[in-house]
Amino acid sequence: MTDIPKVLIVDDETGLRDTMYKRLKKRGLDVSTAGSGEEALDILTADSFDVIVLDIKMPGIDGIETLKRIKAVRPDYEVIILSGHASLDLARRIVELGGFDYLLKPFDFEDLLIKIEGAYNRKKGFCVV
Repeated sequence: MTDIPKVLIVDDETGLRDTMYKRLKKRGLDVSTAGSGEEALDILTADSFDVIVLDIKMPGIDGIETLKRIKAVRPDYEVIILSGHASLDLARRIVELGGFDYLLKPFDFEDLLIKIEGAYNRKKGFCVV
């Protein structure tokens, strides 16, 4: 990546959230975290991001509702959804709502980096294949 994407990780699983945070920071990304959809929406009112990595299953506002609310106010934000269950319907719904892509848990960290780079490039207006 030529410049540094600003990433928000939203996941209620503290261990996974902290691990992603540490590994992405180690790779030089500008990373923040939230433990819920509600917390993410609060953070987004005060700060801006390029890419949001968002868990689908969370207490309170789930990932789909959070995605809808993010896209309603910031359609330029790229959102990658994390899910523990593969589903064609879910993938279709994410795309319909403006999400960039999704990853199945557990995922390979390199796959996450590739998705973040692709989402960041799309946000910056570069061609993404």
